[in-house]
Amino acid sequence: MKTLTTLCLYLVTAVWFASTSTAFADADQTQVKVGDKAPVFEAKDDTGKTWKSSDRVGKKILVVYFYPADMTPGCTKQACGFRDDMKKLTGKDLEVVGVSGDSVRNHQLFKKVYDLNFTLLADEDGAVAKKFGVLLRKGGSITRTIGGKQEVLTRGVTAARWTFVIDQKGLIVLKNTKVKAANDSKAILKVVNNLKEK
Repeated sequence: MKTLTTLCLYLVTAVWFASTSTAFADADQTQVKVGDKAPVFEAKDDTGKTWKSSDRVGKKILVVYFYPADMTPGCTKQACGFRDDMKKLTGKDLEVVGVSGDSVRNHQLFKKVYDLNFTLLADEDGAVAKKFGVLLRKGGSITRTIGGKQEVLTRGVTAARWTFVIDQKGLIVLKNTKVKAANDSKAILKVVNNLKEK
């Protein structure tokens, strides 16, 4: 009996290890690096329409920033930083897109409360994040009072805070996996200014 229990435990552990190893291998295969061609992706934007990278890449520099959740402190600072620096950024032939596991409705509320002036994409299943190799955790819910009403904002996945810059040739020229939320827009402005000087 003891031998059978030990054998079962061994098999369960082996299966778990095998599945975990495969997951890590898959994640490694999807990692993009500076100099790589940017992944082609699409998702619903904050108006509910399909937003396609293929319509943008080659026309402007594209900033794609992944963040954990709408209406949370760090993510709000990051979004408001891009909002406040938008005139400087768009003057550089650039478009900013924020991506999280939040729904279209969550994004609409987030944009309205903080008067955000750029596109947010709803990546509820993490498909876009996976194309960039962005780390994901389970989703969740938060409750916020918006316009005097309690709103529950549920997200499908929680993405790590990573920022990418795609140049007009469609290549990744920046991959930042250690983003400081409040300073992200200013860091991006420096990168873009350097690109323009080359």
